[in-house]
Amino acid sequence: MPRNLSGLALLLLLALLAGGCATHPVSEAPGLRATGDLGLVIERAAGRVALVETTGRTKLAEIEGLGDLSHASIVYSRDERYAYVFGRDGGLTKVDLLRPGIVRRIIQSGNSIGGAISQDGRLVAVSNYEPGGVKIFDADTLELKLDIPATYGSEGKRSKVVGLVDAPGRRFVFSLYDAGEIWIADLSDPAQPEVRRFRDIGRLPYDGLVTPDGRYYIAGLFGEDGLALLDLWNPDAGVRRILADYGRGNEKLPVYKMPHLEGWAMAGGYAFLPGVGHHEVLVIDRDTWTQVRRIPVHSQPVFVMGRPDGRHVWVNFAFPDNDTVQVIDVATLEVIHTFRPGKGVLHMEFTPRGEEVWVSVRDLDRVKVYDTQTFEQLTEIEADKPSGIFFTPRAHRIGL
Repeated sequence: MPRNLSGLALLLLLALLAGGCATHPVSEAPGLRATGDLGLVIERAAGRVALVETTGRTKLAEIEGLGDLSHASIVYSRDERYAYVFGRDGGLTKVDLLRPGIVRRIIQSGNSIGGAISQDGRLVAVSNYEPGGVKIFDADTLELKLDIPATYGSEGKRSKVVGLVDAPGRRFVFSLYDAGEIWIADLSDPAQPEVRRFRDIGRLPYDGLVTPDGRYYIAGLFGEDGLALLDLWNPDAGVRRILADYGRGNEKLPVYKMPHLEGWAMAGGYAFLPGVGHHEVLVIDRDTWTQVRRIPVHSQPVFVMGRPDGRHVWVNFAFPDNDTVQVIDVATLEVIHTFRPGKGVLHMEFTPRGEEVWVSVRDLDRVKVYDTQTFEQLTEIEADKPSGIFFTPRAHRIGL
């Protein structure tokens, strides 16, 4: 008898499961959604992030308690569900986008300046000012896996670390501001991590980027003109200097804000760089790393960002001209559109295929959304002093 009852129960269970599948197919299950159109907007003054979605252009939630978000940045897990928020107070916060909230938050240093996630998505690295160095955490648990003090010189001083990026092969690359060095941390063998140092790369590297193919790491130099370039396909060749005139040059012009190197655009075989202290965008041949054109623009550029299809480059500017955005046509290398979203344009982010761009306008407490073909404003979303905008497709791009 027990055997018969057990069989009946099994049949009922299978019937219920079958009925359930018929009633609620996976694609229509209540509350189920994907993450490819999600993103976070930094609300710096409030210490929180706004969860947004780009399909309906709406705000879904606000997530509080993230500490000091000055100069904050974000990377995403490979499944686009979790965000890792790097705060200025040394905070590293893992945020769940599907169940909006904080999964875990740790204070891992006294002062940090950004981070990166490894190619396989298993490790999260944070670059620190105080104490200077890089700490690497398990992406799932935020357990500390490796501490790399940025020591240099005979006295063992520690340098601020800047320009931290991920690179293919489970590597992280970063620059030592005080030491004038570039380091590669290779964690392909977790049991035996290796750190390779490149000394005398130039004075006071202040930021860095890796090209979208992961081949070149480039550090900007605050202490002198020029840039430091390291070929990650051939690191034995060492660091070489490029664009000797890139910087303020002989005419020491005031610089209201150092441009972000991660904002460089790579489009049409060119790299587009913000001129330091100049009202210009520089056009660089990516094969020779030589300058081919200077494009006059409205003011000092901060971000020079390429639309995903590479046809246009969008530029915002430093204070006091930070109410303006200009668009450069890559085919003609000319400015084709100028408009004024409002005071305090701090950041821009394209939707994955580039049909829209979202613009944070701090002083208006708004994120404005524009059509990138017609330049028409489509909508705007309230946000408290918005700064950085980060969409989830960054999860699948090197260096972001």
